[in-house]
This record gives sequence, structure tokens and C-alpha cells, in this order.
Amino acid sequence: MKHLLRCNSCRIYTMKDPCPKCGNKSLSPKPPKYSPVDKYAKYRRVGKLEQRKKEGLL
Repeated sequence: MKHLLRCNSCRIYTMKDPCPKCGNKSLSPKPPKYSPVDKYAKYRRVGKLEQRKKEGLL
């Protein structure tokens, strides 16, 4: 069974691993599974905070 994939560069949905439009890697559009015992949540929050500071949003 194939899954729906999304190209991050041209933002189209496809079922092929390299994007047929631009040739970049297609990724799963699904978010990661939620877990109340998330070992990496702290690192994700720090990364998002740094990214927002870099973009001038904070």
C-alpha cells in the first residue's frame, strides 16, 4: 500500500518518492505520533524558538 507524500519545495502532493515536478525528496505530510512521554519535546521547542528569533518573529 502506498501513502500520500508531499514535496516541501513545490508543495504538491504525490505518491512518488522523488517529486515528479522538481525532483526533490517527497516526505510524509502526517505529523509525528503524540506521546505524553515525549523525550524530544524540549529540543523541538528550543529549535522552534531559535527559528522564530532568526526570522524576527520574536
